[in-house]
Amino acid sequence: MQPLDSLDRRLIAELRIDARAPVSHLAERLGISRATVEKRMARMIATGAILGFTVRARDDVRGGVRAVMLIEVAGRSTSAVIHSLKGMPELRTLHTTNGGWDLVAEIETETLTDFDRVLREVRSIDGILNSETSLLLSSV
Repeated sequence: MQPLDSLDRRLIAELRIDARAPVSHLAERLGISRATVEKRMARMIATGAILGFTVRARDDVRGGVRAVMLIEVAGRSTSAVIHSLKGMPELRTLHTTNGGWDLVAEIETETLTDFDRVLREVRSIDGILNSETSLLLSSV
């Protein structure tokens, strides 16, 4: 994949604000031509730098329970733990990280009962030593 330059990163930042913005609006905001925006977007889609476009709904419209879980993994079991976690539909994202924790997972469930079940399931996976979970209350 071709590295992103500062214009690519600025274009992605604009798309994060409004992925449905007209190309002419993006060009104006970035101070470049429409053709340049179209060419850059096509290249980033083709190379996989942009994976798709999505809708972000307000938290109060989405409902449900969202949380971030920090996970500590035993020794060399990270790959097996990741494989187990990826099979859980309630885990929206999973990241490796540095520091005291090995993985960071974003969890989303419909109810607190479902959330409680997911916490128990995650904590019962072989190789998980410890976890710390914080509910996401509101976005600011």
